[in-house]
Parts: sequence; C-alpha cells; structure tokens
Amino acid sequence: MSVVEPLTALETADQQQLGALLLDSIEQGASVGWVNPASPDNIEAYWQTIASDLSRGGRSVLVVRKQGDIIASLQLEYAGKPNSVHRAEVQKVLVHSSQRRRGLGRLLMQRAEDIARSRGRSLLVLDTESASAGQRLYESMGYLAAGEIPNFVIGTNGGWTPTTYMYKLL
Repeated sequence: MSVVEPLTALETADQQQLGALLLDSIEQGASVGWVNPASPDNIEAYWQTIASDLSRGGRSVLVVRKQGDIIASLQLEYAGKPNSVHRAEVQKVLVHSSQRRRGLGRLLMQRAEDIARSRGRSLLVLDTESASAGQRLYESMGYLAAGEIPNFVIGTNGGWTPTTYMYKLL
C-alpha cells in the first residue's frame, strides 16, 4: 500500500530524487513548465527554490516512496495575500512513468485536499494541459473547468498546447 508523506524540509537526497522525477516527467511529455531537453542545472535550481519556500511555510510538498525512492509528488502553494488566504494552488503532480495508472495521482490529490482543509483552505485551483490524463483525473475528483486558454504554452516537444484552469471548492 502506498503512503503519502508530507515533507517538512527538502534534504539534498530528496532534491536529487525529485529532480530525477521531474526530468522523467518532462522526457515523457508532461506539461510541467519545461521543454525537452531540460537543463539539469535549471531543475536543481528549481528544487532549491521550492526547498526555500517549503521552509518558510509557503507550500507543502507531498511524496510517495517505493523502497525509499520518491516515485510521485505534488505541491500545494498557499496564496498569501490578505484576500486569498482561503486558497491554494495544486502544482507539479508528478508520477514516475514506470508507476503510472496505479492510483498515485489520485492518492496525492486526496491527501492534498485533506492538508488544504487542515490549513483552512476552502478553494483549490490548478492548471493542466487540456484533454490530458491529468484533466480527466481532476474532473473525476470533482474539479470544474473554469476555462481554457489556447496556445498557452509550448509543448514539451514543441508546438502550442492549450491549458485548462480548474478549481474545486472544499
């Protein structure tokens, strides 16, 4: 049985494993902010920024491990402006390509919703590649499409990709 573990800090080993997970996702075509080929230096710098944000309490990082290795992760970024303290954004739902279609994304999302509620958050928002497996997962969990923006990003392997913004009231 898989267990979701909220991290309280990002140790160097975790950052390396999260970097490898992110790289796998990019190489497999996930629309997560990078294009192929991704720079290992940029990925390392990204996780260092996330580690800093985690230590300040501005986000949560959730992981699933298999035999000690991180095989899936999700981030919740907490909106901090006075008029948005009820909201969090789901980011970077990553599942290693060898572990997909096993319910890990759903498990991470369920745990993220629980954590958001425990922190007084009543609205979750996210964006995802339109018509993707991610969008189907989020819809199956009660997330609603707020709208789609065509040509929002360059796809991992080139070409324009539309993005759908989604939300769920908790």
